[in-house]
Amino acid sequence: MTSTVMIIIAVAATLIVSVPVSAVVAINIKKKDADSKLGNATKKAREILDDAITESENKKRETILEAKEEALKIKNDIEKEVKERRQEISSLEKRNLNREEALDRKQNAIEKKESDLKALEKSIQDKEIKVDELNARRIRELEKVANFTSEQAKQELLKSVEEELEFDKAKLIKQYEQDLKEETDKIAKEYIITAIQRCAADYATENTVSTVELPNDEMKGRIIGREGRNIRTLEMLTGVEVIIDDTPEAVVLSSFDPIRRQIAHSALRKLVVDGRIHPTRIEESVEKAKQEIAMKIKQEGEQAVLQAQVTGIHPELVRLLGRMYFRTSYGQNALQHSLEVAELSGLLAAEMGEDETIARRAGLLHDIGKSIDHEVEGSHVEVGSQLCKKYNENDIVIDAVESHHGDKEAKSLIACIVQAADAISAARPGARRETLEAYINRLKQLEEIADKFNGVDKSFAIQAGREIRVIVKPEMINDSEMVILARDITKEIEDKLNYPGQVKVSVIRESRATEYAK
Repeated sequence: MTSTVMIIIAVAATLIVSVPVSAVVAINIKKKDADSKLGNATKKAREILDDAITESENKKRETILEAKEEALKIKNDIEKEVKERRQEISSLEKRNLNREEALDRKQNAIEKKESDLKALEKSIQDKEIKVDELNARRIRELEKVANFTSEQAKQELLKSVEEELEFDKAKLIKQYEQDLKEETDKIAKEYIITAIQRCAADYATENTVSTVELPNDEMKGRIIGREGRNIRTLEMLTGVEVIIDDTPEAVVLSSFDPIRRQIAHSALRKLVVDGRIHPTRIEESVEKAKQEIAMKIKQEGEQAVLQAQVTGIHPELVRLLGRMYFRTSYGQNALQHSLEVAELSGLLAAEMGEDETIARRAGLLHDIGKSIDHEVEGSHVEVGSQLCKKYNENDIVIDAVESHHGDKEAKSLIACIVQAADAISAARPGARRETLEAYINRLKQLEEIADKFNGVDKSFAIQAGREIRVIVKPEMINDSEMVILARDITKEIEDKLNYPGQVKVSVIRESRATEYAK
């Protein structure tokens, strides 16, 4: 018991002594670990710092290299631009040099003309001196031979000189008139050609009948209805004649009013698609078609005003323009014709220095009377004039409407421009459809009118009736009578024929002498 207690006390003492020693050892071990980690961290920090310095140096070199490349590129671009500018300057200098040479040539030509003019003036002065000498000699001879007094001889001489001067003056006036006519014709042709080249418009031709396709012939019986009540209802509501014949799977609508015909066409097509055809349904379809056509008219009128670049037109005139979309004249759509006349009028006015906006407006409204000329009395010119006055249009526009067919003398140049544009649009090939019979008859009438004049040998209508060439007998018609004959034939054609555009009359006189060498 005592030994056991002693052992326990010894062990406890040993433990008491060993605890501080182990704590010191543990502290030393932890200190060594901390120093080792600190050294590693310091080393790693140095490595990171070195890598960052190396990377920054690399980026610095790359940045410098990119800057050098960018500077080189800018330098090349500047050199290229400088080269181009130098080439432009060289081209401009060359052009200026050519202009200076051209001006020198013109100056030389002017100086030569001035020299020629001076020579001509000197020649005229010499001739005047000779004339004075001849007059003096003539006076002396008259006094000697005719025993005239000096005053009488002077009067006779003045009379003779006046006659000569009148003849010379007439020749000069005729020459000036001819030169002026040739020059004005040339300028007018240039204006017209420029306008036509810059204007192009398509036409949609329509007839007085429309065809509605049917899915089968059985549908014809349903359209007719019991005892014909459906077809009578449709004709009564639309004012259109419905023709049902042997044409397979088709019904024809006939009417001279294109709007009524379009309403009937739209309504019948909806009925055929729907399949329910009876008077009540027909009334509903016709009413709906009328609303659609009214909306179409409004849209076409607004589109026409927008296309013609015209503003401030009264809404009612815009609606009437839309009605012209369904109106045709000789197969030419009235609205498209008005748009083309507006375009041509604007181009011609711009070429001649007139107000292009007013010209376009006048060209667009020149045929506005055609929109309701079937509903009121009077020609489309009178109706159009009344409409323009009613809605307070410009006086120049009203003048163009009233004079575009020559019913009234034009008061403004723009009215004359509209006349020319209207003739160009109507007379150009393909603008208007003409039946073969009417075409042949017009050519025949042209030749008959020319053949009935005395001295005419033969006549030929050519250029689709735009020109007639008249060959006269040289022993019966002299050169001066040719002019009178051409005027007489032209007047006869204007009085007796209706034709689009103009007809050129060319009178030809030819003399031949033939011999045979044997």
